[in-house]
Amino acid sequence: QVQLVESGGGLVQAGGSLRLSCAASGAASGIGFSINDMGWYRQAPGKQRELVATITSFGTTNYADSVKGRFTISRDNIKNTVYLQMNSLKPEDTAVYYCNADLRESRWTTYRHYWGQGTQVTVSS
Repeated sequence: QVQLVESGGGLVQAGGSLRLSCAASGAASGIGFSINDMGWYRQAPGKQRELVATITSFGTTNYADSVKGRFTISRDNIKNTVYLQMNSLKPEDTAVYYCNADLRESRWTTYRHYWGQGTQVTVSS
């Protein structure tokens, strides 16, 4: 079964940078394995999960207004990996960041959304 494995979270001072990675592992080499959109979401304590950025299989990107100009999403379709480069971090960026992918595991399954386990990003002031 495919899993999304995230890495790269941590503690950083305001103004600093972090890079998150999320790789589809497990049965990602199945015949007909395919990923459509990938993205990053975040959830701060006491708040709902919100979209941060998405990227299509063709590389078209979409960002939340709060991160435009500071965050960059990218993907490597060979490695089945999506990245989030976060610059000029602010304390309000503190949250658990979740990777999401719309994928099918094989030619015999349908597309559905998968989620990573989440990685904590903490920005100190």
